[in-house]
Parts: sequence; structure tokens; C-alpha cells
Amino acid sequence: MTWPTQAGVRQFYGEPGSPACTTGMVDLAYPMRIAWDKSQVIRRFRCHEKVASAFQAVFAQTLDAYGIDAIQRLGLDLFGGCYNYRPMRGSNAWSMHAWGIAVDLDPERNQLKWGRDRAVFAKPDYERFWQIVEGQGLLSLGRARNYDWMHFQAALL
Repeated sequence: MTWPTQAGVRQFYGEPGSPACTTGMVDLAYPMRIAWDKSQVIRRFRCHEKVASAFQAVFAQTLDAYGIDAIQRLGLDLFGGCYNYRPMRGSNAWSMHAWGIAVDLDPERNQLKWGRDRAVFAKPDYERFWQIVEGQGLLSLGRARNYDWMHFQAALL
């Protein structure tokens, strides 16, 4: 799949918050813990219908590449969210989460403004994960812009 640029998101995905933004379903290949309440586990999440298969493939391939023990050790099972009808932090523009086309993982150890010097997802152990993400045509803001390492999205810069 070729994803739009951020400038073309509305034309490609429709209006933020529209029904298509939550009609996609990702059935996870492994259970994920909610990052802010690790006692809660999810096995699926909602997203935009156009990105569900790409997101599902990311998690299936991650399980194949790492195995469940490494996934848990690396925090690749810490779900920080997908669909969230809100503007970007510090902006009037819509967040990619408002379309359900972005996923955040392990936000505690990959905070928004952290660069590769602090974010754990910038370490070599995660290289295969980012190859999987990019293999679906998805974009890592950490790798592209060196911030928001928790985040990957189905929109290019």
C-alpha cells in the first residue's frame, strides 16, 4: 500500500472522527498491556479500516521475528493507543490519531520529545521492528525526525 502524505490525509482517509476511523479492527498476534495500566490486557484495537491489515501484519511479523519473551522484555507489548479524536499536541492541526492511522507503543520509555539519545526504541534491539513497520510502508517519526519514537503512522511526511 502507498500511504498519503500528511497533507493528503483528509482526502485519502476522510474526515477525522468519521465512522471509517474506527471500523477497522486489528486482531493482535499477541496480548498487549495498556501502557498506563499494565494490569489491563487487550487482544484487539480499533483503527481506520484502510490501515487495519497493515497494522495487523506489523504485530504478526513482530511475533515471528522476536517471540513473545523478547516482545515483553523490549516493551513491544505496551499499547499506548491508536484512535484518539484530538489535535496534535501544541497545534490546531489534527493528530494522525484522529483518523485512527497511528499507533503508540511504550510511551513511558519513548516520550514525545525524546531523541535517539534517550528513547529505547532507537536502540539496535529494535532495528528489526522498524524494518517490519517500514515494510508495510508505515512511517516512524523517530527514525524520520528523531522525536516521538513511540509512534508509527500510515501517512508519510
